[in-house]
Amino acid sequence: MGHLLGIRIRNYKALRDVVLGKYEYDKEKDYLPALTCLIGPNGSGKSTVLDAFGFLADCLAENVEAACDKPHRGGFESLRTKGQTGPIEFDLYYREDKSSRPISYSLGVELKDDVPVVAWETLKQRRKGQKHGRPYPFVKLEHGEGTAWSGQSTAAGEGNESDSVKLDDPRKLGITTLGQLKQHPRILGLRAFIEGWYLSYFLPDAARTLPTAGAQKHLNRTGDNLANVVQYMERRQAEFNKVLSKIARRIPGIRTIKTTRSADGRLLVAFNEQGFKDPFYAANMSDGTLKMFAYLLLLEDPEPRPFIGIEEPENGLYHRLLPRLAEEFKGHAASRDTNVLVTTHSPYLVDALSPEQVWLAQRDDRGHAELTRAADIKGVRELVDEGLALGGLWYSNHFHDRVSP
Repeated sequence: MGHLLGIRIRNYKALRDVVLGKYEYDKEKDYLPALTCLIGPNGSGKSTVLDAFGFLADCLAENVEAACDKPHRGGFESLRTKGQTGPIEFDLYYREDKSSRPISYSLGVELKDDVPVVAWETLKQRRKGQKHGRPYPFVKLEHGEGTAWSGQSTAAGEGNESDSVKLDDPRKLGITTLGQLKQHPRILGLRAFIEGWYLSYFLPDAARTLPTAGAQKHLNRTGDNLANVVQYMERRQAEFNKVLSKIARRIPGIRTIKTTRSADGRLLVAFNEQGFKDPFYAANMSDGTLKMFAYLLLLEDPEPRPFIGIEEPENGLYHRLLPRLAEEFKGHAASRDTNVLVTTHSPYLVDALSPEQVWLAQRDDRGHAELTRAADIKGVRELVDEGLALGGLWYSNHFHDRVSP
């Protein structure tokens, strides 16, 4: 399963040029931690970072034109940073597993005849045993034409060869097409990595809907299939009991959670609370209980996602639950070797994190977003080492006082 080491985003809305973690072979930066948290005021660019990941996933699943034209994006010119004329650019730096050499993927999207198209794509990796020098471009495409190496190796004479590539649709990513072919294992891996990304936009009201019966393995973005996932988990009693045990510790008063069916055959999630004989159903549960339950289900997915993005998980949750939720995120990311990226306005959640896990987003005098790691802000690491809480420092403006906007 792939693991993100860093990303660089250029010319995407307010993200004129931002970096999280390490991209390419930059020796000056550290790898992106398994759990990363973005903080900052409203309008600072936190949500835009999450949407950039969604944009990449949509480009792969559909094409760059469809990704640009999603209703919440409004087309290429609405996405490109104001005042810029170059392409929208992404540089991903990741590894396929713990023993693999890092791989970089670069994508450029530009306008051609008023239609968004793929300007270039490259995948690069150093040869086995190579510690210095330029990484090898085993995929190199410009406007849909170029070369792609087949096989596992990038060394000549080892059963691999360079294939000429010419794509029919300039709006489609090369990794979408080539990622279906077994002779391109690296592209297959990259495609599977991006396809596995999960961006949570959980809506408690959506979770209160009554879906038709039918087990589903994964929670969807809004959570309206919550009952279906519970039905699936119930089949695996050991895993489901583990989730219920965590819920009992995180949400006092909940004894059991089961599914039942309404008269018309739709699924209901029934919560049994201490002190009550009859269960309460999702329609009557609080937003916070539903959100906590949904997050725990997500983290116990039997096939974990390589990347999870969650926007403001604190909404609707009691503040004393937030450090516990942060610990759940950290434990999941570390034990499953996945990436979790959250945005937050809550200092209580930040209190549970380290300066290496937190990035401050703010706008410069041109309106462009900047991302600064808390560990790189003057004095913050020293204050945390002395026992001060990171969220408290942020709340007290210690971050802003030490960073020039």
